Amino acid sequence: MQALRYWDYYGMTDTFADLHQRAKNKESFHLLYDIITSRNNILLAYRIIKSNKGSKTPGTDGKTIVDIEKRSEYELVQEIQSKLKNYRPKKVRRKLIEKDNGKMRPLGIPCILDRIIQQCFKQVLEPIAEAHFYKHSYGFRPLRSTHHAMARIQFLINRSKLHYVVDIDIKGFFDNINHTLLIKQLWNLGIRDRQVLACISKMLKAEVDGEGIPTKGSPQGGLLSPLLSNIVLNELDQWVADQWELFPLHKSLKTRGQLLAKNRTHLKEGYIVRYADDCVPRKQTKFA
Repeated sequence: MQALRYWDYYGMTDTFADLHQRAKNKESFHLLYDIITSRNNILLAYRIIKSNKGSKTPGTDGKTIVDIEKRSEYELVQEIQSKLKNYRPKKVRRKLIEKDNGKMRPLGIPCILDRIIQQCFKQVLEPIAEAHFYKHSYGFRPLRSTHHAMARIQFLINRSKLHYVVDIDIKGFFDNINHTLLIKQLWNLGIRDRQVLACISKMLKAEVDGEGIPTKGSPQGGLLSPLLSNIVLNELDQWVADQWELFPLHKSLKTRGQLLAKNRTHLKEGYIVRYADDCVPRKQTKFA
């Protein structure tokens, strides 16, 4: 909700709403770069990053939000606009954190200025992507949480008597995202500003300190990575919905031929509830 107040303060609410509506109308976008690099969008990104406790975590250049605060608004806007004209992200700092199971999760921490730039892109791309996303994915999306995912599962249990579940975790998902495929998926969503796509490609290929330039993956720790991951997995969501949810299983079958055809398919009612790279397909009967 705080982010929404910032949108209003910097006069970006109508812009984002317009992008969302145009995306719902299947429009393509060729002039997003000017919105991303606009003064108000940059200052909005700065304000959101500043309010994040991670803003005091340094990247490879050792700088934090405290260093950015020393600049005037004018200086910050000019610096980011100038940097994006020939964008070259600084090296990403690798940090390992322990997971609940004792294993280590690798994070990629961009430098603070690169984080603000990623936030600039996220703010403009997210309304477009949201217009295309499957309605029952819940991870890293505005005004959604694990509680919404659990409520959806409970609803399916109560309404559709779906009692069988498969818990799927895509192993190494963030580290194995195909860069070429991702850029193509952005294009298919209508994001066709070549300057924007070129900058995103450079973000994906930002050198990781001590490891070199990645050929795949989107580092956890990057501000844009959660949105990009949802763009990649949206095709999975839509495919599952097309295979089961949208198939007219409850449509009346008037002829014997139609009934036999349905029996041969052995289709069972099924749904998917996804949170980031974890998803739980649900069915009435056991999975074969």
